[in-house]
Amino acid sequence: MTLVLALSLSLLYAISPTTSAASPAPSDSQPRVISGRITLVASTKKNILDVRVGGFTVRRYQVAVGTKQYPTPHGTFRINHIVWNPGWVPPNSAWARGKKAVAPGDEKNPMKVVKIFFKEPDYYIHGTGDEASLGSAASHGCIRMAQSDAFALGRYLMDRCGAEKSDSWYQSVFDRGTPADVHLSKYVPLTVGP
Repeated sequence: MTLVLALSLSLLYAISPTTSAASPAPSDSQPRVISGRITLVASTKKNILDVRVGGFTVRRYQVAVGTKQYPTPHGTFRINHIVWNPGWVPPNSAWARGKKAVAPGDEKNPMKVVKIFFKEPDYYIHGTGDEASLGSAASHGCIRMAQSDAFALGRYLMDRCGAEKSDSWYQSVFDRGTPADVHLSKYVPLTVGP
């Protein structure tokens, strides 16, 4: 099974709407249709990232956030830039001294399949190979997710914010082994707080 097919299958389950505690359960057997603006909300205390549509939480992810020494910035940001199959270049920071750049698709690449910028150039949502770190403060300021969750979130944002692509497009990006920059035609607000 190809990487894109495997991650696409996880997408079917990762972004199906759920009823949040604040919303009433549907009164009949028909599924709830939720529409409205997409927003993201992250909590650095609870280590969660919520996807909301029209104010309703449709998906909640467990994430890893920045440590006290390298905190995730709080505030409201605009997501409109996504890089698929990104390489990793060590930032100009003390913690990265002596580290070498890692190519797209390399098993040691800490970005994994996608990075979703929220405060360029240094802060983004990305996958992690260290899923045991999820639910804790473990990053250098970025928001880390399970690799399949990061893929599902990136594709969900593209599909609903003016940059929809086919399975074959994603597969070709990974097969080429080079990054693909995508800019959303509609930005997605992300609020990060305690």
